[in-house]
Amino acid sequence: MEVDELEHQESGGRLINNSEIQIKVEADESMSISTCSFIPKIIKCDNDLELLRLSKNPVVVLTRLPDYKISALRPPTPQQFYSEDESLSSSDSDMLWKPEDDSSDCDFSASNNKPNTSKVIKCETVNTPELPTTSNNSNVVEEAPLVISSAFAHSSNETTKVRPNLPEEEVKVDMMVLAKKRTMRWQRGKILDIVTKEGGRLKYKVGYEEKGKRLVSGHHIAFDASPKLEQLFVGARVVIRSPNNKFRFRPGILAELPSRKNRLRFLVFLDDHTPVYVALPLLHLACRPLENVLDDIVDGPHKTFMKQYLKDWPYPHLTQYRVGQTLNAELNEVQQRCEVQVVDCSLIQVVFQENQQKEWIYRGSLRLEHMARFLELKETKENSN
Repeated sequence: MEVDELEHQESGGRLINNSEIQIKVEADESMSISTCSFIPKIIKCDNDLELLRLSKNPVVVLTRLPDYKISALRPPTPQQFYSEDESLSSSDSDMLWKPEDDSSDCDFSASNNKPNTSKVIKCETVNTPELPTTSNNSNVVEEAPLVISSAFAHSSNETTKVRPNLPEEEVKVDMMVLAKKRTMRWQRGKILDIVTKEGGRLKYKVGYEEKGKRLVSGHHIAFDASPKLEQLFVGARVVIRSPNNKFRFRPGILAELPSRKNRLRFLVFLDDHTPVYVALPLLHLACRPLENVLDDIVDGPHKTFMKQYLKDWPYPHLTQYRVGQTLNAELNEVQQRCEVQVVDCSLIQVVFQENQQKEWIYRGSLRLEHMARFLELKETKENSN
């Protein structure tokens, strides 16, 4: 009997009518097809029947899947908290960012509770055509930089600027604290006594480790131990320890919480307008801060700046600069020419051309001529409207 079609009656009575059976397996997201070919072989039996015997020879064939299938197989990735246009800057500073030209500081936050939707945190790029261009001594006209409103907060509790509703830590006698000695100098000491003044106000008698004693208010002492992360918020009154001198402490206001945008650091504005990035171990929280922390800062440009900063948070205005760019910045109350040396997240390090002095300046500081003029024009426009 000749077998015209590849038919074989097995003991179970099942017919196989395919000369080749293919099994397609998508082993990964890019490609993979496994094929098993059945090769027929005819065997002569004693009863003159020709039976078909199937032998299996496995063959593997790789085939590229279409792009739409690859996209469907790949799991969704959350949006990043920082701009892809930013890259690491090569310098001696730890963890630096160098934005490309016209790069955005936009941040986006994906909601974990709603996997099919994402929440875009506001990021506004403000072109400033009304800002006049400036020219240097070489008669080269320079364009004013972009001014952006960048979103730093990536969770709702960071936008409130409200002190967390946590129980106050106890302040008691023999407790080690950091206490104010002069305007920009705090020292470590021990509480010797707690004095109750008229109206129930408490004063704390502190004996400093170096020498001397002083009676100070609750907002002029800070806890010696580092705070917990949940105790911190934008606008908190803090004291920082100098990274280079463990005996030097200076007061300031917390301006940024750690995120991928600032390389997981805290930004603090000291009371002399100096901006500095620090890690948690260098932070100390004021024991009994004032209801309005700005009341603890002397009247002046820095107090005006901090008032505007806290008002704008979490969308502070920042200027966009690149390494090598020249600009005017205030030094000794005079606008002087300087060059950008390093861009570190919200800060730039500049070197002044006149005396080669280097300084870190916040990219939204009123010391920058571009930012001061922008805010002045913005205020004038708002008042006219």
